[in-house]
Amino acid sequence: MKKILVVLLAAASLAACKGKRKIPDVSKIKVKLSIQRFDRDFFSIDTNNVAASLDRLRQQYPLFINDYLYNILALPPMQDSILPKLKLFIRDYKPVYDSVQKQFASMETTEKDMKRALQFVQYYFPGYKSPSNIVTFIGPLEGYGNVLTGSGFAVGLQMYLGKNFSAYQADFIREVYPDYQSRRFEPAYIPVNCTRNLIDDMYPLNTSGKNLIEQMVELGKRMYILDMLLPETADTLKTGYTANQLKGCYDHEALIWNYFTQNELLYVTDPVMIRDYVNDGPKTTPLGEASPGNIGMFIGWQIVKKWMDKNNITSLPQLMATPAKQIFEETKYKPR
Repeated sequence: MKKILVVLLAAASLAACKGKRKIPDVSKIKVKLSIQRFDRDFFSIDTNNVAASLDRLRQQYPLFINDYLYNILALPPMQDSILPKLKLFIRDYKPVYDSVQKQFASMETTEKDMKRALQFVQYYFPGYKSPSNIVTFIGPLEGYGNVLTGSGFAVGLQMYLGKNFSAYQADFIREVYPDYQSRRFEPAYIPVNCTRNLIDDMYPLNTSGKNLIEQMVELGKRMYILDMLLPETADTLKTGYTANQLKGCYDHEALIWNYFTQNELLYVTDPVMIRDYVNDGPKTTPLGEASPGNIGMFIGWQIVKKWMDKNNITSLPQLMATPAKQIFEETKYKPR
């Protein structure tokens, strides 16, 4: 492989914003969304009578309760084994619960932002049946933070207490969620993560057998849709990059692209060679310390934006139905 100089992404204070489309008026689209505070109901369990309290929760949350007990808390199926483990979890996580109640005394902002996102979902994907509930819970710190269930959006509030929350600094948590991930444990990421789950539900990602450029474009498609569904949300939240990293990507877009082309990486299919460019991480190692991880998503996003603009396409289902290879070839992407 040809050797070239490492691309050092320059730091800057503001994120770049290019090629924003006119935001459609979705104000008249009706969506239903309610927030169900399972976290409060669960931690109100009478620990002297756990079985009866669970029965009441089953009546109130007939679908979610099993997801919570057996998937999120990973409890054994036997009732006799569940009860003592539940009491222990409630005791151990009471401080986390208290922090959640302070941080999320109200979830009006999250509800407002998600209703807005769902209006765009119905605008662009009118045939898709969106969830009508956000169920909030508290689970293990090393567990789930945001999943889509039969009950609706399931949001683990223990994962959104702010990057400086003391529990995130514990060694065992930092092994599971390093600093580049825990810095995203902010409330503002809830709508972004919920919307990502919707996109994955509509269009499950399948990269089997695809080369690097096809994988980058597939990631770019999803990033483009996220941008359309959350048009007022900061690009730093949608990409997960810092402002400096995103600014650096735009400033050095041509150099990043040259790295891929000069090293003949675009058509490689070896997962080991590809993973550095399409997986989350603190950086993209070959591109230097200041680069973000998953930089292939950024390049794919730029390719998709150019293709959509060049062909004057506004249909997101049409975008998703178009093969990544075709998008790349038709775009003739070559940043300067």
